Amino acid sequence: MTTVQARPAPDDRRWKALAVCLTAGFISLLDTSIVNVALPSMERGLGASEAAQSWVVSGYALTFGLALVPAGRLGDMHGRRRAFLFGLAVFTLASAACGLAPGPSSLVVFRLIQGTAAGMVAPQTSGLIQQMFQGAERAKAFGLLGSVIGISTAVGPLAGGLLIDAVGTDDGWRWVFFVNLPIGVAAFAAGLRLLPRFPVPAAKRETFDLFGVLLLGSGVLALMLPLVQEQQWTGREKWALFPVAALLLAAFWSWERRQGRLGRAPLVDLGLFSLRSFTLGALISLTYFAGFTTVFFVYTLFLQNTVGYSALAAGLTVLPFAAASAIGAAAGGRLVVRYGRKLVVIGLSGVALGLLGVIVAVELVPGRGVGWATALPMLVGGIGSGLTVSPNTTLTLTRVPVRRAGAAGGVLQTGQRVGSAAGIAVVGAVYFAHLAHQGHSTTAIQLGLLTAVGLIMIALVLAVADLRERHVHPEPERAGERGPSGAEGDGAGETVRSGS
Repeated sequence: MTTVQARPAPDDRRWKALAVCLTAGFISLLDTSIVNVALPSMERGLGASEAAQSWVVSGYALTFGLALVPAGRLGDMHGRRRAFLFGLAVFTLASAACGLAPGPSSLVVFRLIQGTAAGMVAPQTSGLIQQMFQGAERAKAFGLLGSVIGISTAVGPLAGGLLIDAVGTDDGWRWVFFVNLPIGVAAFAAGLRLLPRFPVPAAKRETFDLFGVLLLGSGVLALMLPLVQEQQWTGREKWALFPVAALLLAAFWSWERRQGRLGRAPLVDLGLFSLRSFTLGALISLTYFAGFTTVFFVYTLFLQNTVGYSALAAGLTVLPFAAASAIGAAAGGRLVVRYGRKLVVIGLSGVALGLLGVIVAVELVPGRGVGWATALPMLVGGIGSGLTVSPNTTLTLTRVPVRRAGAAGGVLQTGQRVGSAAGIAVVGAVYFAHLAHQGHSTTAIQLGLLTAVGLIMIALVLAVADLRERHVHPEPERAGERGPSGAEGDGAGETVRSGS
């Protein structure tokens, strides 16, 4: 039987469509960190309790993580363009509702909806990249996606600080959400015109694994809930959810294997984990995000609560990291095809070195000068982050079959969300525990950052192990696939219609 491989859209349209995807991805990931510096403003302007503030942050991460894999699978089945636009529309409306929220309870509810919509958008981006690009262009596109993932998280505190400083502390928190509206509307309008249509032939249409969704969702919920509520649930009983999570995820794995044996479409193709590039990349991403995202959580708290920085000043201290991350990611997107996993090893080493420099600077320059003292270490860490996130995203997803690209992207970003929640729980516990018992804030932030370095070192060990294994046993290409420098044939049978 002769198959016809999907033909990409014209170059200008493809790259413009990618810009739409990255813009939506940027604002959805920005909202994971932009609210951190807005919490004091919410307390003052809305009367939000500590519990409500916690759910504004953790509830978004929770629903974001829960939605990723099912949303990716829905995009694989029914069209990523449709799923992307629907998720973006709901995200934009939920952002408006968050900004208009009359009280803490309604804010939390709208924030949960916003997180679910963000989880709908995220996996469609990686899936659309797989469909629109091939070979070295795909590596470049994934490099840009990795740049957005890294930069959006890092720039969040600065963006939040600028908004609150401009509007005022009473209502500044509302503009943290309102800023999404013009961007979301513009991205939606552009998406209607630019995003290509990839119809799924009737013979390929598959049923949705609802029971698999319930098992995976319950397992991820049981895993993430004690992590995101670590500070609010003070008893040890919360950790009893971990074995429950293990049982549910084991049941999910068994169910998915059964689906495969019966010839039914699984929620997650377990064959993805036979790809070393995917498995190792997902683990590196999980452990790196556990260390990387926590830095901005504890460091901005330390600067505001201990040193006396404003929200804007605290945000400005991470500007060197964000700017350098953009530079590193741009370089990483170009160099990953040539250097592969070596680039990730160099990047992780740079991040660890930069954070160790921050720890030393906090000790040597106490008081309000600490922001300037940490600028150079933040710069080093930012370059390392750009060389980590962007290339690792490329290496993790580049061999994934097109028809499973959405679910694979969902798995990867679920790991990132779980890693972020786990890291904040662990690093936050170290920071707050020392602060409560010893009362020495400088030592508390140093121990917290040292814990983050430890998590990043785990990712570095995994990357080095993968690099050594590649020298001994190069990963074979799967049928119909090629690496970053080649084309992929798994999209055979698909045709493309651009525009709406």
